[in-house]
Amino acid sequence: MTDSDLVFPGDEVAVEEEYLAADGTFAENGIIYASQIGVLELDDSDCVARVVSPNPPNVLREGDIVYAVVADIRNTMATADVVAKSGVDRTLGGETYATIHVSKISQGYTDDVSKELRKGDYIRARVTGTKPSLQLTTKDDHFGVIRSLCNKCKTELVRKGNGLSCPECRTNVSRKLADDYGNVRI
Repeated sequence: MTDSDLVFPGDEVAVEEEYLAADGTFAENGIIYASQIGVLELDDSDCVARVVSPNPPNVLREGDIVYAVVADIRNTMATADVVAKSGVDRTLGGETYATIHVSKISQGYTDDVSKELRKGDYIRARVTGTKPSLQLTTKDDHFGVIRSLCNKCKTELVRKGNGLSCPECRTNVSRKLADDYGNVRI
Protein backbone atom coordinates (compact mmCIF):
# COMPACT_ATOMS: atom_id res chain seq x y z
CA MET A 1 0.00 0.00 0.00
CA THR A 2 1.30 3.42 -0.92
CA ASP A 3 0.14 6.84 0.15
CA SER A 4 -1.53 7.27 -3.25
CA ASP A 5 -3.83 4.28 -2.46
CA LEU A 6 -5.20 5.97 0.67
CA VAL A 7 -8.45 7.89 0.85
CA PHE A 8 -9.32 10.26 3.65
CA PRO A 9 -12.58 11.20 5.37
CA GLY A 10 -14.59 13.41 3.04
CA ASP A 11 -12.90 12.21 -0.16
CA GLU A 12 -15.36 11.53 -2.98
CA VAL A 13 -14.95 7.84 -3.85
CA ALA A 14 -17.94 6.88 -6.06
CA VAL A 15 -21.47 7.77 -7.17
CA GLU A 16 -24.66 6.09 -6.02
CA GLU A 17 -25.68 5.36 -9.63
CA GLU A 18 -22.89 2.74 -9.74
CA TYR A 19 -22.29 1.66 -6.13
CA LEU A 20 -23.90 1.46 -2.71
CA ALA A 21 -22.15 2.91 0.32
CA ALA A 22 -20.73 0.16 2.58
CA ASP A 23 -18.24 -0.04 5.47
CA GLY A 24 -16.11 3.07 5.82
CA THR A 25 -18.27 5.20 3.52
CA PHE A 26 -21.43 7.30 3.53
CA ALA A 27 -23.68 8.71 0.82
CA GLU A 28 -24.94 12.25 0.49
CA ASN A 29 -26.77 13.79 -2.48
CA GLY A 30 -25.88 10.87 -4.77
CA ILE A 31 -22.14 10.98 -3.98
CA ILE A 32 -20.32 8.37 -1.86
CA TYR A 33 -17.62 9.72 0.45
CA ALA A 34 -14.97 8.04 2.62
CA SER A 35 -15.79 8.19 6.33
CA GLN A 36 -12.41 6.91 7.49
CA ILE A 37 -8.79 6.71 6.38
CA GLY A 38 -8.09 3.57 4.40
CA VAL A 39 -7.89 1.86 1.03
CA LEU A 40 -10.84 2.20 -1.36
CA GLU A 41 -12.37 -1.07 -2.58
CA LEU A 42 -14.91 -0.88 -5.41
CA ASP A 43 -16.62 -4.27 -5.48
CA ASP A 44 -18.20 -4.61 -8.92
CA SER A 45 -19.80 -8.01 -8.18
CA ASP A 46 -21.83 -6.64 -5.23
CA CYS A 47 -21.85 -3.02 -6.48
CA VAL A 48 -20.56 -1.63 -3.18
CA ALA A 49 -17.90 0.92 -2.32
CA ARG A 50 -16.04 0.42 0.95
CA VAL A 51 -12.99 1.86 2.64
CA VAL A 52 -10.88 -0.71 4.46
CA SER A 53 -8.90 0.76 7.32
CA PRO A 54 -5.45 -0.63 8.14
CA ASN A 55 -6.34 -0.13 11.82
CA PRO A 56 -10.12 -0.49 12.12
CA PRO A 57 -11.95 0.69 15.25
CA ASN A 58 -13.08 -1.97 17.72
CA VAL A 59 -16.83 -1.58 17.14
CA LEU A 60 -19.33 -4.11 18.44
CA ARG A 61 -21.42 -6.05 15.93
CA GLU A 62 -24.23 -8.56 16.23
CA GLY A 63 -22.80 -11.97 17.18
CA ASP A 64 -19.72 -10.63 19.02
CA ILE A 65 -18.86 -12.21 22.38
CA VAL A 66 -18.32 -9.57 25.07
CA TYR A 67 -17.44 -9.22 28.74
CA ALA A 68 -19.49 -6.79 30.81
CA VAL A 69 -20.23 -5.67 34.36
CA VAL A 70 -23.87 -5.57 35.43
CA ALA A 71 -24.63 -1.93 36.27
CA ASP A 72 -28.27 -2.10 37.37
CA ILE A 73 -31.21 -4.47 37.75
CA ARG A 74 -34.74 -3.44 36.81
CA ASN A 75 -38.04 -5.33 36.68
CA THR A 76 -37.74 -6.64 33.13
CA MET A 77 -34.08 -6.13 32.32
CA ALA A 78 -30.53 -5.64 33.47
CA THR A 79 -28.15 -2.98 32.23
CA ALA A 80 -24.45 -3.62 31.81
CA ASP A 81 -21.28 -1.80 30.84
CA VAL A 82 -19.38 -3.73 28.17
CA VAL A 83 -15.66 -3.67 29.02
CA ALA A 84 -14.11 -5.92 26.36
CA LYS A 85 -14.74 -7.92 23.20
CA SER A 86 -13.54 -11.51 23.22
CA GLY A 87 -10.34 -12.04 21.24
CA VAL A 88 -9.55 -8.32 20.86
CA ASP A 89 -6.97 -6.47 22.96
CA ARG A 90 -7.99 -2.97 21.81
CA THR A 91 -10.36 -0.79 23.78
CA LEU A 92 -13.90 -0.50 22.50
CA GLY A 93 -15.04 2.38 20.34
CA GLY A 94 -18.67 3.40 20.29
CA GLU A 95 -21.55 2.48 22.56
CA THR A 96 -20.76 0.24 25.55
CA TYR A 97 -23.98 0.66 27.59
CA ALA A 98 -26.10 -2.45 26.99
CA THR A 99 -29.39 -3.99 28.09
CA ILE A 100 -30.32 -7.62 28.70
CA HIS A 101 -34.07 -8.26 28.56
CA VAL A 102 -35.46 -10.79 31.05
CA SER A 103 -36.34 -13.13 28.15
CA LYS A 104 -32.69 -13.14 26.99
CA ILE A 105 -31.08 -14.14 30.32
CA SER A 106 -31.78 -17.86 30.64
CA GLN A 107 -33.01 -20.75 28.50
CA GLY A 108 -35.69 -21.48 31.08
CA TYR A 109 -38.47 -19.15 32.20
CA THR A 110 -37.27 -16.22 34.26
CA ASP A 111 -39.61 -13.73 35.91
CA ASP A 112 -37.14 -12.12 38.33
CA VAL A 113 -33.96 -10.64 36.87
CA SER A 114 -32.41 -10.31 40.35
CA LYS A 115 -32.38 -14.12 40.79
CA GLU A 116 -30.18 -14.48 37.69
CA LEU A 117 -27.94 -11.40 37.71
CA ARG A 118 -26.81 -8.90 40.34
CA LYS A 119 -25.23 -5.47 40.22
CA GLY A 120 -21.44 -5.86 40.00
CA ASP A 121 -21.49 -9.35 38.43
CA TYR A 122 -18.99 -9.95 35.64
CA ILE A 123 -20.72 -11.63 32.72
CA ARG A 124 -19.92 -13.09 29.31
CA ALA A 125 -22.64 -12.39 26.73
CA ARG A 126 -23.36 -12.30 23.01
CA VAL A 127 -24.42 -9.13 21.20
CA THR A 128 -27.90 -9.63 19.72
CA GLY A 129 -28.42 -6.11 18.40
CA THR A 130 -26.71 -2.76 18.08
CA LYS A 131 -29.58 -0.52 16.95
CA PRO A 132 -31.30 1.43 18.34
CA SER A 133 -29.21 0.38 21.35
CA LEU A 134 -26.75 -2.34 22.34
CA GLN A 135 -28.56 -5.54 23.39
CA LEU A 136 -27.05 -8.69 24.91
CA THR A 137 -28.07 -12.27 25.71
CA THR A 138 -26.74 -14.76 28.25
CA LYS A 139 -29.07 -17.62 27.22
CA ASP A 140 -26.46 -20.16 26.04
CA ASP A 141 -24.54 -22.37 28.51
CA HIS A 142 -21.21 -20.58 27.87
CA PHE A 143 -22.78 -17.20 28.70
CA GLY A 144 -23.77 -15.77 32.06
CA VAL A 145 -22.01 -14.80 35.28
CA ILE A 146 -18.27 -15.59 35.24
CA ARG A 147 -17.37 -13.83 38.52
CA SER A 148 -19.44 -12.54 41.41
CA LEU A 149 -18.83 -11.07 44.85
CA CYS A 150 -20.89 -11.67 47.99
CA ASN A 151 -23.37 -8.84 48.60
CA LYS A 152 -22.70 -9.01 52.35
CA CYS A 153 -18.92 -9.35 52.75
CA LYS A 154 -17.58 -8.79 49.17
CA THR A 155 -15.74 -12.14 49.14
CA GLU A 156 -15.57 -13.85 45.74
CA LEU A 157 -18.35 -16.42 45.49
CA VAL A 158 -17.57 -20.04 44.60
CA ARG A 159 -19.69 -22.41 42.56
CA LYS A 160 -21.77 -24.86 44.56
CA GLY A 161 -23.93 -27.02 42.28
CA ASN A 162 -26.05 -24.71 40.14
CA GLY A 163 -25.64 -21.77 42.52
CA LEU A 164 -22.99 -19.79 44.35
CA SER A 165 -21.80 -19.83 47.94
CA CYS A 166 -19.71 -17.43 50.01
CA PRO A 167 -16.82 -19.21 51.76
CA GLU A 168 -16.70 -16.46 54.44
CA CYS A 169 -20.29 -15.79 55.56
CA ARG A 170 -21.88 -18.97 54.09
CA THR A 171 -24.46 -17.02 52.06
CA ASN A 172 -25.95 -19.04 49.17
CA VAL A 173 -27.35 -17.32 46.07
CA SER A 174 -28.65 -18.27 42.65
CA ARG A 175 -27.28 -16.87 39.38
CA LYS A 176 -27.37 -17.59 35.65
CA LEU A 177 -23.86 -19.06 35.58
CA ALA A 178 -21.58 -19.51 32.60
CA ASP A 179 -20.41 -23.12 32.23
CA ASP A 180 -16.86 -22.10 33.23
CA TYR A 181 -17.72 -19.86 36.22
CA GLY A 182 -14.67 -19.33 38.40
CA ASN A 183 -12.21 -20.38 35.69
CA VAL A 184 -12.18 -17.08 33.80
CA ARG A 185 -9.70 -14.30 34.58
CA ILE A 186 -10.49 -10.84 33.31
